[in-house]
Amino acid sequence: MNGEVGGEVGGIHRFVVFGDICGSGTLDMAEKKHQRAAMYAAFDDAYSSVGVEPGTFHQEDRGDGILAALRPDVPPTLMVGRWIDTLYESLRAHNKGRGRPLRLRIGMNAGLVVQDRHGIVGRAVDVAARLCDSSPARRIMSETPDVSLLVVVSDWLYVNVVAEGGRYVEPDHYRSARVRSKETDEAAWFHVPRRPAPPLIGLDGELPPEGEGAREERPVAGRERLSAAGARTGVGPSRGDGPTPPTRDGNRTYNVGGDLVDVHGNTIHGGFTAVRKDAGSGSTADSGPGRGPGSGPSAGHGPGPGSGPGSGPGSGAGAGESE
Repeated sequence: MNGEVGGEVGGIHRFVVFGDICGSGTLDMAEKKHQRAAMYAAFDDAYSSVGVEPGTFHQEDRGDGILAALRPDVPPTLMVGRWIDTLYESLRAHNKGRGRPLRLRIGMNAGLVVQDRHGIVGRAVDVAARLCDSSPARRIMSETPDVSLLVVVSDWLYVNVVAEGGRYVEPDHYRSARVRSKETDEAAWFHVPRRPAPPLIGLDGELPPEGEGAREERPVAGRERLSAAGARTGVGPSRGDGPTPPTRDGNRTYNVGGDLVDVHGNTIHGGFTAVRKDAGSGSTADSGPGRGPGSGPSAGHGPGPGSGPGSGPGSGAGAGESE
């Protein structure tokens, strides 16, 4: 069971699942018991769908959750495919017509695991627990109450299993975010079944601004990562994903009631280097090295008209103080 050779226990490679009921602390005792029973029933359905018989795997009760480790001969593609799909369908059937649905966060990982009479231990177990309990995972479930199942897999599991695809496996529907908790600081991959992407943007798992949906962008595949800022460069607002402002006579026009920063078609490395102070009077701008009036990003404060010598694409003006 533990790969013991010559009296030394080195552990064996096993698939680890850590599941947790969302919001269980707000439930009364009757509802806690009901949701626990539904969680175990959903897990049993999922195991049965991939041919994992009762008694052939390790499973521990965690009060409002489950920790499990599968035998090494269980194909991991089944666990990230049919197992997840069946779990989702079981939750959907259970939650139909219920005012308080059962909602689960699931952390998945694989690695060396040692088992004794008390349970299982290993780095693979620790990471699965951190993924399930991570801040991005909690935020997704807190701010998207219509999501009943969130799956978070380790980077190793995504690259070596999920990215290869397979029946019920949707690698393009995963998004990567950084998980930082205690000793864990690594990439993880988030997935909401039947959705093209979870509501994540950026490497650190920020949610979109209030009132916006998940950002539409090219799926992140394999080991490709977003930029450190978590956004694309190019035309549009600072997050890099908005529409180009309308143009008039070759210049973009704005109705500005406050600060204005315009970065159009540029990739900026380093700090902010130019602040334009005039209100169309023709005065020059404070510029950093290699910068001149009307070049690169510029900013203005107050109700200035946003015009003047040097104005046009990539520049703006206002009547405020320089910063």
